[in-house]
Amino acid sequence: MRRMAVGFVLAILVLSALLGVRIVRNRMALDGPPGGSGVVEGTTVRASSRVGGRIDAVFVIEGQAVNEGEVLVRLDCVEPNAALSAAQAQVLAARGQATAASEGASAAGDAIGAARAAVAAADAQARALGAQADAAQRQADRLDAVPQDVSESQRDQARAGAIGLEAQVQAAQSQKRAGQAQTRAATGSASAASAQAGAAAQGVVAAEAQLERAQVAVDECDVRSPRTGQVRLLPFEEGELVGPGMTLASIVDLSVVHAAFYLPNAELAAAQAGGTAIVRADAWPDTEFRGTVATVATEPEFTPRNIQTRTDRDRLVYRVEVDVPNPDGALRPGMPVEVELQEVAQ
Repeated sequence: MRRMAVGFVLAILVLSALLGVRIVRNRMALDGPPGGSGVVEGTTVRASSRVGGRIDAVFVIEGQAVNEGEVLVRLDCVEPNAALSAAQAQVLAARGQATAASEGASAAGDAIGAARAAVAAADAQARALGAQADAAQRQADRLDAVPQDVSESQRDQARAGAIGLEAQVQAAQSQKRAGQAQTRAATGSASAASAQAGAAAQGVVAAEAQLERAQVAVDECDVRSPRTGQVRLLPFEEGELVGPGMTLASIVDLSVVHAAFYLPNAELAAAQAGGTAIVRADAWPDTEFRGTVATVATEPEFTPRNIQTRTDRDRLVYRVEVDVPNPDGALRPGMPVEVELQEVAQ
């Protein structure tokens, strides 16, 4: 009986000691700097293609370090390459048509100039002949006015000269009218040729746009890494058929990682964007990683149920993310860490 009493007393003492230690630890945690337990998160981006096809080759493996722009996966490009060749031929044909149409428009413009020059020449000739005809007619009239001093042959010759010059004037005017008609016809042809040249130029633009689209489709057959990082996921193998927009590789960027944790409402004042934080990882107990508070949630939420006790779940908390430079890749996604916020100078 006495032994049972001693055992009972010892048990009470042990429990009291454990309870005291827990109370001290909780008080120390409350009195310590604000912070919390978090998990490391990397920046994950997906590599995909705007075209679909069969996977021709996979050049990387999961976990491999890659640089931005490095080819990860190549799709079978038979059809895009054929479309590119057709588009290139169409561009050459359209440019040839545009050149021919431009030369036709230029020739039509030259024809207008020649017709206008002919009209001007015929008009000048008609004016000159008209002046000569008027002079000849006045000379014939003067000869008729003095019949006693002029022979009949001289009068006839003067009348014939006037009539001949008048005929030449009529012929020059006819040439002028023909030139004007030719000018109108040439103007109409030039308008048609100019419209045809414009249409041909637009055809070149359309063909070049089609060529650019075809080139983009060919370029999309090589799926490149959108940024420098590590290959995290390769969901497809060579020979599989994939559709446009499907994720062909996931790349995680570890140059700067994020430590996300939840801060109680009472400690929210310590978290300010741009503030300094100390991050400690279990894998590197003797190393302190310095980070910067990136975001502080504007709305509260209940403590996540999967990482806290029931008592803690009743508290409102705010999600805080800290950006931590990670040039050597020591911190990895999913790694548990402790985050300690540094006091902000007032």
